[in-house]
Amino acid sequence: MNRNKREKEYYSLDVGDSTFTVLKRYQNLRPIGSGAQGIVCSAYDHNLERNVAIKKLSRPFQNQTHAKRAYRELVLMKCVNHKNIIGLLNVFTPQKTLEEFQDVYIVMELMDANLCQVIQMELDHERLSYLLYQMLCGIKHLHAAGIIHRDLKPSNIVVKSDCTLKILDFGLARTAATGLLMTPYVVTRYYRAPEVILGMGYQANVDVWSIGCIMAEMVRGSVLFPGTDHIDQWNKVIEQLGTPSQEFLMKLNQSVRTYVENRPRYAGYTFEKLFPDVLFPADSEHNKLKASQARDLLSKMLVIDASKRISVSEALQHPYINVWYDPTEVEAVNVHIFLVMKYHRENIILQWVFFFKMSLHFFPKTRYNNLIQSWFHRSNKTVLIGKALKIKRCASFKLQSQRFFQKYKKTINF
Repeated sequence: MNRNKREKEYYSLDVGDSTFTVLKRYQNLRPIGSGAQGIVCSAYDHNLERNVAIKKLSRPFQNQTHAKRAYRELVLMKCVNHKNIIGLLNVFTPQKTLEEFQDVYIVMELMDANLCQVIQMELDHERLSYLLYQMLCGIKHLHAAGIIHRDLKPSNIVVKSDCTLKILDFGLARTAATGLLMTPYVVTRYYRAPEVILGMGYQANVDVWSIGCIMAEMVRGSVLFPGTDHIDQWNKVIEQLGTPSQEFLMKLNQSVRTYVENRPRYAGYTFEKLFPDVLFPADSEHNKLKASQARDLLSKMLVIDASKRISVSEALQHPYINVWYDPTEVEAVNVHIFLVMKYHRENIILQWVFFFKMSLHFFPKTRYNNLIQSWFHRSNKTVLIGKALKIKRCASFKLQSQRFFQKYKKTINF
């Protein structure tokens, strides 16, 4: 694209402490949130004639951690297609060359509120159950693709006024893999599963614990385990649920087990004590939803021993949830996920930069197949790699890139 023409497509404005440089199709920007990864604004898209959310990732490649998170979020949003996962509408950068490339803007569906605001409302059983059903559907779709979210919390779940729900923020999501020691510092502390707190490694049902904590917060109107640090977080868990069995303690490494065994022992409370009927709405006549069913689901999600915790599939079949069960939502076909499952374990930052550059040419998924194939076979791919080398001299990058293309060009099939 002509440089001058490209410059005319963008304009800049200050949003809080940040400057947004966006396409002119996006107007009426207003800040609606911020986080470790960036600032989010609402805007009106004159091309689509709808309101959207724009997230600015500023300098996402400044270090390996930021690069991983930015890469995961963009590729997951691009690849995953489910009604309970936030939709990616556009991606762009105002920078004109790969050498200048610093900022990424992600355009998403705009929702009405996040779950933090919903928690303050008085929900009947139908709405509570339906919101949980949608969370489970979205997470099941991710798990079916081999993806664990790892950062489920009320602020990462958004809703519309019609009670439709979507999960967002995949910066900490990663592929599930048995036998790997996964990163312990994941999930906002209040929603962190015991196996994460204790450094045990974890599987997909780490997300189930988080959903259980969110459900408890929706029922109680306050955080269930408000730990001040990771040690206090564990104390809050065992004070409420009781010290786990010796069978569980034997799964811990020696130093952690010694610490846990030296803590005071707690009997914990029954779930009837933790969640008495008075906290729940009146029993539903229409769908026959009851406080006893909701409490039973909580008791199966909030299990310290992950091997005995309910799975997402089992939770979807629970009487409190399965009144909404629709196979087309629960068993939605998952496609376009190969890239996520393979790349982000191996790629160095320069390769993430390279693939981000390709991702900035945003196309609907129906055209993505031909686009990827053409990128892998186009004659000037050496030129693009050469541009990447100008950012950071790396003698092995060209060889790595050649091996990378040889390895994946025949197997990627969007």
